[in-house]
Amino acid sequence: MRLGIDLLPLGALDRLCERAWFTRYAFAATEIEYATTLAPGRRREFLAGRFAAKEAVFKVLGTGLFEGVAPSEIVVARAPGGAPQVTLAGAAARMAAQAGVSGLTVSITHSDDMVAAVAAGW
Repeated sequence: MRLGIDLLPLGALDRLCERAWFTRYAFAATEIEYATTLAPGRRREFLAGRFAAKEAVFKVLGTGLFEGVAPSEIVVARAPGGAPQVTLAGAAARMAAQAGVSGLTVSITHSDDMVAAVAAGW
């Protein structure tokens, strides 16, 4: 089993998310599409939570941001009950296979001005 955790201030991505290139690099099309349906405050919280989850998954995979895997290749969707559900694509899927990680789960939490995520891989 491998674990990863990430913590960031809620506003850490505000300026970056104003740039279309960053949004396309950091988030999958489905994540961006869902975010556009949310009110501005909730969208900010949603994107920060998804980014924290991706960072936690990077730690499970043993890599970091800008080290061969685009964050958009780690898709954090919503399972039918609303829980986050991780799907890997491209280089992220290859890295998971190389690391022997065949399953992933994440948990995301928001509190005041902070967002945290924990990922577990097995």
